[in-house]
Amino acid sequence: MPETDYQLLQEQAAALLAGETDWVAMTANLSSLLFHSLPAVNFAGFYRLKAGELLLGPFQGRVACMHIALGNGVCGTAAQRQTTVIVPNVHQFAGHIACDSASNSEIVVPVFKAGQLWGVLDIDSPELARFSAADQAGLEALVALLFPAPTSLTED
Repeated sequence: MPETDYQLLQEQAAALLAGETDWVAMTANLSSLLFHSLPAVNFAGFYRLKAGELLLGPFQGRVACMHIALGNGVCGTAAQRQTTVIVPNVHQFAGHIACDSASNSEIVVPVFKAGQLWGVLDIDSPELARFSAADQAGLEALVALLFPAPTSLTED
């Protein structure tokens, strides 16, 4: 599989997000950009931390779990640890939540706003071991574009 050009994705995402302050609009467009740009993915979307759990936000892909407790599944684990989690084989991850049986690997990247956990970016693939350290670095840089300043996002 060819390497993803994260520099190009960064430029495209920056152009899409420029001047926008609504989190729904920004995460909707970023999830679409990722879903249609990354090879071999079957889900790309956001979960927002709300009332102590992860709540489904904008995404591309099949229907998804709407509520995930912190510490549960790959998303809840990444949120609880506040660090990116790459799972080469989700079927070997204790507590994996199977929203789509076609998913075989997953990467979850925490999203921070003003230094606090805001939510996570979740990307699934039907391929085993789809995600690498290069994906981690590229995706972490992309989600950092969402909150460039502490007061840049509206909370509608």
